[in-house]
Amino acid sequence: MKNISIIDIAKDTIRLESEAIQNLAQLIDDNFEKAVKFILNSKGRVIVTGIGKSANIGTKIVATLNSTGTPAVFMHAADAIHGDLGNVLEDDVVICISKSGNTPEIKVLVPLIKNYGNKIIAITGNIDSFLGKNSDFPLNTFVEKEACPNNLAPTTSTTAQLVMGDALAICLLELRGFTSSDFAKYHPGGALGKRLYLRVSDLVEKNEAPKVAKTDSIAKVIIEISEKRLGVTAVVENDKIIGIITDGDIRRMLSKTTKIDAFVASDIMGNKAKTIHRDAMAVEALDILENNSISQLLVVDDNNNYAGVVHLHDLIKEGIF
Repeated sequence: MKNISIIDIAKDTIRLESEAIQNLAQLIDDNFEKAVKFILNSKGRVIVTGIGKSANIGTKIVATLNSTGTPAVFMHAADAIHGDLGNVLEDDVVICISKSGNTPEIKVLVPLIKNYGNKIIAITGNIDSFLGKNSDFPLNTFVEKEACPNNLAPTTSTTAQLVMGDALAICLLELRGFTSSDFAKYHPGGALGKRLYLRVSDLVEKNEAPKVAKTDSIAKVIIEISEKRLGVTAVVENDKIIGIITDGDIRRMLSKTTKIDAFVASDIMGNKAKTIHRDAMAVEALDILENNSISQLLVVDDNNNYAGVVHLHDLIKEGIF
């Protein structure tokens, strides 16, 4: 086995690919702008096709487009010339990905697509290739060399293809005015989706709403905190929050005296409770909890009435934290 430095190889790989990406910015031209505007104004979908590693990149580009508001479908170039070309509808735009632009499947597929009247956007490392010359909008992803020491395995070239696809998707996102609310519609599952759509009210309705009056005994306060199992209780008067008592407040009191009969809720409550509206986003609640190094927030409704408690554990359970 050769005496090699794994770390040096990794660093060289990253350096080569980062340099290729930086160079890619210099290759953006009017064709890119025309391609984006054509997709934006198209009534159809974006069909992304390629073969080999370019096909793998194509599936990722399709996923990014779909998740950012541009309907897209992947069609493998080899399958396309054996029946899947029926996926391409009249108003669809086709993005064809190929480093060389001269693979046999591409040479067969491109004329068929053009015969149907569909526009072709080429993502290719060789704009003088068959694909580059026969596309309507050739996008240049030329790279000097692959990160592979034999200059064979698609590495730098596929990174360039992926970045070009991301550039298309983000331009379309910006031009469509695609917002985080729109993003949430396409990502309802998982932690990412929950950060975008989950509200405090979704969490509060699952919890008890511990509360005591300011004149209630400490014994009642302890029972309320213990039974509701949120580590806190609101002190309420006419449905308005006038204070808060945490299990920490109880412990601090007991460390000083065990004669709890001499005290009532108002004697140990804090009168500056952190609150949040029930319609606020759950991620806003997380920000308040983190910024104040606390575990619970009291929740209020439209009338500023006490509505419950949201606990840090609720956010962790939902994958927000």
